Amino acid sequence: MNVTKVSFYKDKIFSTRWFQTWGTLLLGSFVIAVGYTFFMTPYQIVPGGIYGISTILAWKLGFPIGMTALCFNLPLSLIGFKILGKDFGLRTFICFWIVAFVADGFPWMLENVWGYTAELARDPLQLVKGGMSNPNSAKEGVLLASIFGGVVIGVGAGLIFKTRSSSAGTDVVATILHKWTRRPLGMMQMMVDLIIVVLGFLAFSDWKTPFYSLITIFIMGKVIDIVIGGYSSDKTFFIVSEKTEELRLYIIKELHRGGSIIPVNGMWNRSEKEMIMTVVTRKEVTTLQRAIQQIDPKAFTTILDAQEIMGRGFKVMHWDAPKEIKN
Repeated sequence: MNVTKVSFYKDKIFSTRWFQTWGTLLLGSFVIAVGYTFFMTPYQIVPGGIYGISTILAWKLGFPIGMTALCFNLPLSLIGFKILGKDFGLRTFICFWIVAFVADGFPWMLENVWGYTAELARDPLQLVKGGMSNPNSAKEGVLLASIFGGVVIGVGAGLIFKTRSSSAGTDVVATILHKWTRRPLGMMQMMVDLIIVVLGFLAFSDWKTPFYSLITIFIMGKVIDIVIGGYSSDKTFFIVSEKTEELRLYIIKELHRGGSIIPVNGMWNRSEKEMIMTVVTRKEVTTLQRAIQQIDPKAFTTILDAQEIMGRGFKVMHWDAPKEIKN
């Protein structure tokens, strides 16, 4: 039997999906650069990754952070080409060039185009925290930078990952580990970045540095997983009951929801039963709970968070299938 090999990394040039992919990639690269320029570098926060190392070198040796990261990313991009494929590697290659130039270009534009002082160009958060004259502004600024920086960079990295690309650096390593282990991508990113945090602690000799960096890394990882997998407050119900038919009719007629009925065996006495699996929105959770209580108070019910629901009645999945599948 002949099996047609299908690549899910390729998009037809100039198709709607192609424009969406590259638009998302450019936006993600821009957002990451904003995160590092506005939140990380001014406060010596080392959120792991190549830009964490570049932040250390920028403060210790005065190297431009974007170009320093570019030097590290070039060899790593070759690894991405080799292991993750040419399409992944090409997008990654373009991505880290954009991040590098924007990261170095923002301070220059703030100072030379928009006329801010050199000090403000290096520390744009002074616009928010009210200037350095406030003695508590530095402490408050670091905490805010670690929180909002994690959100901003996490959003940017998540957008890039959604295009099946990477901003290079340790993102490539995290993506490779994700491919090999099938563990959540955000978790892999956090594990790799912890090593860089230790280097930041040794370089700046400040015990507060790793704690602020860990806050950023934790938030980044969570935001990446939310951007990639989506956020949903929907709930999945697993109901084992003696009154399956009554519950089924209630779910269909009153909640207008579907689901599945699965035959199961009781562990205690091996008795045959049926289990209903259905998904409801947050506002329907209490309604279904009360219905179960009234119809069968002895029903065994398990309620789980539904990470992302796609299908009739929920989120519609838009995807341009390759011609091999369509045919």
